[in-house]
Amino acid sequence: MRLFPTRLLIATLILMMPLFTMAQQDFQGKAYYQTKTTMDLDNWGRGQMSEQQKKQIMERMKSFLEKQYILTFTQSESIYKEDEKLEAPGAGGRGFGMMSSFTGGAQYKNVKEKQQLQEQEFFGKQFLIKDSLPDLVWEMGTETKQIGQYTCFKATAVKKVDEFDWSSMRRRDRDKEEGEKKKDSTETADAKSDNPMDEIEVPKEIVVTAWYTPQIPVNNGPGEYWGLPGLILEINADRTTMLCTKIVLNPDEKDDIKKPSKGKEVTRKEYNDIFKQKMEEMREMYGGRRGGGRGH
Repeated sequence: MRLFPTRLLIATLILMMPLFTMAQQDFQGKAYYQTKTTMDLDNWGRGQMSEQQKKQIMERMKSFLEKQYILTFTQSESIYKEDEKLEAPGAGGRGFGMMSSFTGGAQYKNVKEKQQLQEQEFFGKQFLIKDSLPDLVWEMGTETKQIGQYTCFKATAVKKVDEFDWSSMRRRDRDKEEGEKKKDSTETADAKSDNPMDEIEVPKEIVVTAWYTPQIPVNNGPGEYWGLPGLILEINADRTTMLCTKIVLNPDEKDDIKKPSKGKEVTRKEYNDIFKQKMEEMREMYGGRRGGGRGH
């Protein structure tokens, strides 16, 4: 029989002390998260962008790359939605409207039923994406760190990435691909796609690092993350960090956690197929304009 180290055992007993507050039937909590995604602009524009241009692009995209969310949770249910604030004049700018198609609306999770629902607006149409929660195989660690007043433990998992996860999108390495194509005589040197999405790639898998606290023993976390014996207070996934900055347990005014219900119900795969079809239509439309010249 393997015994816990004395230090870990004492820490575990201390962490168990607040469990009685979670036993209340009407227990509810709120966790506030600051999320930030970084972008590597060195690979865009074939390295010809100046530092000033990169800075301007990052400033315009700040409203998409840095967001605040609120996770309202009980023992089994949660709703995760953006804490929307008024944007500064000119924030976002023209050309970034498409980004709203990559970021979803309110996300509902039921960890007992392993169900998730997410609202999504896409080109004026409302969708309700319904799927089962992803089963992440967490590797539990003994490393700890303090986040606010909570002691957190480390866990890691390998996650499959959705093909339209904008936070992991990067420019395709064409130089490498062209070098590989030269080895294949069946490929023509000038074969080139005019589909803008062909310039983008998303990794199939990423390593996710989570920091969870047993002091709040709910099987939940930000976004689609869940499955640990405590609330997840920090996620590091590829180039995105989600960090909990504030927690309120049993607030005086409790919110109703309601399942999202607006929009056409689809699975994630069905939604992605709709997205791809729309992108193909746009490609053909812009391709036709380019071929038609500038005549009026």
